[in-house]
Amino acid sequence: MEKDVLKIVITGGPCGGKSTAIEKIKKNFEQMGFGVLLVQETATELINGGVAPWTCRTNADYQKFQIEMQMQKEKIFEQAAQVMKEDRILIVCDRGLIDNKVYMKPEEFRSVMFELGLNEVEMRDNYDAVFHLVTAAKGALPFYTTANNTARTETPEQAAKLDDALISAWTGHPHLRIIGNERSFEDKLKRLMDEVQLFAGIPEPVEIERKYLIEFPDINMLESLPNCTRVEIIQTYLKSSENEEIRVRQRGSNGNYTYSHTRKNKDGSIKRIEIEKRITKDEYLTLLMDADTQCRQIRKDRYCLVYKNRYFEIDIFPFWQDKAVMEIELLNENDTFEFPDFIKVIKEVTGQKEYSNKTLAKIK
Repeated sequence: MEKDVLKIVITGGPCGGKSTAIEKIKKNFEQMGFGVLLVQETATELINGGVAPWTCRTNADYQKFQIEMQMQKEKIFEQAAQVMKEDRILIVCDRGLIDNKVYMKPEEFRSVMFELGLNEVEMRDNYDAVFHLVTAAKGALPFYTTANNTARTETPEQAAKLDDALISAWTGHPHLRIIGNERSFEDKLKRLMDEVQLFAGIPEPVEIERKYLIEFPDINMLESLPNCTRVEIIQTYLKSSENEEIRVRQRGSNGNYTYSHTRKNKDGSIKRIEIEKRITKDEYLTLLMDADTQCRQIRKDRYCLVYKNRYFEIDIFPFWQDKAVMEIELLNENDTFEFPDFIKVIKEVTGQKEYSNKTLAKIK
């Protein structure tokens, strides 16, 4: 019997609290009956072992070693998850593959990807969820230190710049959450823990989302932002009962895609039961045979946007030239946020059936 395995990334700028956070996640999830596997930070292992950008012939050589080692470690941990005694397994990666991008020049990154036969979409989206802990250099400067990690050498200014670059690298992932320093470190850890538990379906697998109808945005401006990434989506609805929605999705860009299967209820509220899992391309193609013939495929461009540590998704549909839809997933129904100041909101349409993708897909 195949295990229920979730693979998440804990990432962030230097001195963001990753080590403490990972220990807390491990302890809490083990208490909840999960098997927890930790993929340790590969860069720290290599640098402490004498393999570093400054000891290798080139930085690209080093980054290639690090990515190869990271992929092999993750593969072994995924295999190990299937033979553990627990039914639910949480794999926690201390940084993910796409973190390496920010330590390379663009031409180095392209060269390493070519040599390893990789693409950016798969490197970024090969995880179920990503949780970014903002460096203490942004909003908690008195607590920034390099003393607790011998592999950390960045000044606060460098740490803040690196933090921004990491957020940009992960922007476009289907489930990115950014945990800032707005309050105390204890509050930061609690927010992270609540976000991870919500994603893992504890106490139940819910999606808490608000949806807004907005004026058609300035696409050129969006594409110029370092914290905004365009993703191509093809969404196909499968045969289902009246009170549920089942879909498969192809998601990516430039000919590189990942695939997912989602099942959710349709009660029209802000809070909905949702179960989503990554699937292979072959599984996706097989499931397409069960498509609901009363619905057309939804094709859209999604702009994933980070604004003030919030992750917005703006959907551009080919049949609308004057409006679009913006969504944001929340931690709870009372969670607050600020709209991007360059987005003009027409009205909230959360729970309104006429603006659901399923309704837009209906063949009239």
